[in-house]
Amino acid sequence: MSNGDVSLGRRRFLIGATSVVGGVGVVGAAVPFVASWNPSAKAEAAGAPVTVNISKIEPGQQITVSWRGKPVWIVNRTQKMLDNIKKLNDRVKDPESQESDQPDYITGIYRSIRDEYAVLVGICTHLGCVPTYRPEVAPEDIGPDWLGGYVCACHGSQYDLAGRVFPNQPAPLNLEVPPYRYDDDSTVVIGLDPEAA
Repeated sequence: MSNGDVSLGRRRFLIGATSVVGGVGVVGAAVPFVASWNPSAKAEAAGAPVTVNISKIEPGQQITVSWRGKPVWIVNRTQKMLDNIKKLNDRVKDPESQESDQPDYITGIYRSIRDEYAVLVGICTHLGCVPTYRPEVAPEDIGPDWLGGYVCACHGSQYDLAGRVFPNQPAPLNLEVPPYRYDDDSTVVIGLDPEAA
């Protein structure tokens, strides 16, 4: 074995080892770089859109997601719930939501893009407490006139299943409706208007 053969073998080994270490370094640097393209938790809390699959929400069920650090409720309202909302038009403070915080494309008594799905910010408009979902009709603790809705435990404000506040309550306004859109039949994006496709 000559000195030239030993040097050539070493050279190949060093080139191969250096290439492997360099490749690992490139991958190690690329992973955090690519991950930095995703919105941070701080950006999401500041208002990044939230995508929700609603296909598994049972009729009458409510789920809660977080958007901008606030609870957002999505309720799959049954036909009976929708009928009860109609019955309450004369009993709620702002039936057409003329004074409430909601996007311009949210109109009508159901306060939603699709009647069967309510999308509401779950914060009482009085002092910011989180009301309780009470979909049952005429429970003993609320009374025989109750047709389902929300009750705030802090000061007793009551809302119907469209988030409309009843008169003579501490809460001055209906529950807020956030901007949202449907990307397809089972996907809601909270934080984006329909035209922002």
